[in-house]
Amino acid sequence: MNKFMDWLENSFAPKLQKITNATWIVVIKDALMQILPFILVGSIFCCLAIVNGSFWTPFGWTMSKISLMVAFLVPFNYCEKKRFRKQRILAGITGLILFMIFINPETVEEAGQGHALYGANGMFVAIAAGIISGLVFGAFAKFSFFKEDSVIPDFVRQWFDSLLPIALVVLVGWALVDIAGLDIAGTIQKVFEPLGNIANSFPGMVIICFLYCFIYSMGISTWVLTPMSEPIKVQNIANNLALVAAGTATIQNLSIFTETTLYTCYLWIGGIGATLSLVVLMCLSKSSELKALGRACLVPGILNINEPVIFGAVAWNPYLMIPMWLQGIVLSAMTWIFTKVIPFAKIPRIQFELWYCPYPISTWISTQGHIPSIIFVLAQFAVSMLLWYPFFKAYERQKLKEEAEAK
Repeated sequence: MNKFMDWLENSFAPKLQKITNATWIVVIKDALMQILPFILVGSIFCCLAIVNGSFWTPFGWTMSKISLMVAFLVPFNYCEKKRFRKQRILAGITGLILFMIFINPETVEEAGQGHALYGANGMFVAIAAGIISGLVFGAFAKFSFFKEDSVIPDFVRQWFDSLLPIALVVLVGWALVDIAGLDIAGTIQKVFEPLGNIANSFPGMVIICFLYCFIYSMGISTWVLTPMSEPIKVQNIANNLALVAAGTATIQNLSIFTETTLYTCYLWIGGIGATLSLVVLMCLSKSSELKALGRACLVPGILNINEPVIFGAVAWNPYLMIPMWLQGIVLSAMTWIFTKVIPFAKIPRIQFELWYCPYPISTWISTQGHIPSIIFVLAQFAVSMLLWYPFFKAYERQKLKEEAEAK
């Protein structure tokens, strides 16, 4: 066990941290975080649409436009991170134009507001368009038609210096889509389609949820998985909403791997790794240190904010890392079995991503007041506590020994 922990700490974690800090990981992560307010507002409109269907219109102007936002934000953030600040706005607009070329809207309605890929379904296409635009503008960042001592005003120089990257991006997109007749958007979606299929399978969901807990237990942000997982989750909820609106939603065709399922309905009670039950155990501990930490973490834990307990007790703690990994495996498996195989609990049919809403209130909202689902999430809380309990007691004994020796 010691050798394994040494390998994690000295070899695996530093390499993973490098990936987390990689330019494009940070750029895409920031873009997805920046659209989060629109997703949260969209989730409110989605809930209100249950009461009054007219709220689907403002939902369409928030959640159903997020790919347009991402296409702009990815190259914008790239230029910002690389300190090409003069190019960042034009790079973002060019990324948006390339995205539009890729999806190739064919009607006035599609070009204006109705294209399916403007929303979650076009996330991977938007990211690809944004990356291309960012790279092109980065390549021309230091190019200028004018000398440093030119008397021409800076804003005029910027106009002319941006002509080449804008023209190159537009011409390449036009050549590929309109002249060569390539379906760029369809190809990108097909490339990433297996990821969505894997995430929505039983082993895929369990593995990804385990990875969330595994990475986080080392104090590394789970945002490292964002470029892969977030577009899938957002697209899945969009597909679910479409099925519900069409009246064709079934247990079999509803996607389970969504932000709503993971963060507001079943799995992460208290935050990633279901740490609220651990916090409760700490509040009841005989160790004065653990009890004090538990009380400090209780209110944030109820609001599903678990950084205090993760960095205060779990991260790099061999006593508590293993049960956190088990949370990802066992709770995700339970969720799959009792929603897909044995339909006791409901797969969420609305978008509700206010992750700081306490359980089981969030479960009640996500499942539209489905009582068996609330019973199920309470059962998950009990199972979560059972998984933490023996490992926590071993850690508590160690702490009590240290406190006794310190007296």
